[in-house]
Amino acid sequence: MRDFDNRLNAGWWALRIGLGVGPIITGIDKYFDKLADWGMYLSPLATKVVPISATNFMHVVGVVEILAGLVVLSRWTKWGSYIVMFWLLGIAVNLLTMGMFYDLAMRDVEIAIGAFVLSQLTAAREHHATAKQEAKGMVSSQFSLTR
Repeated sequence: MRDFDNRLNAGWWALRIGLGVGPIITGIDKYFDKLADWGMYLSPLATKVVPISATNFMHVVGVVEILAGLVVLSRWTKWGSYIVMFWLLGIAVNLLTMGMFYDLAMRDVEIAIGAFVLSQLTAAREHHATAKQEAKGMVSSQFSLTR
């Protein structure tokens, strides 16, 4: 999008790449535990409610994160960013129910706010593109009327 404000465009790309690639990387790592021991962040409350093992649950979490990241990187960025936002808020709630990791919960809320900003920037870009197309259509229809 060339004539969308370059400063907003740079921010949009940074958020899109970060909020798309980040969940994919952490989602893949749910199978390898190289970045973290992900199971330690799972609330005992969640393990009581979910009828599968913590390891299998984290594998499901990994699939959801990978899919969310792919949606952010696709043409459905706005919807993907909402998915990432709500997912991160869910993770923050999970962390708060543990009675620890408050710092990580706060970080996830802040990243969720970034995902919300991405959804709003995407909506603005889409509106700008639509308005630009409509303006082109009006100019071409006026041109054909004068011929």
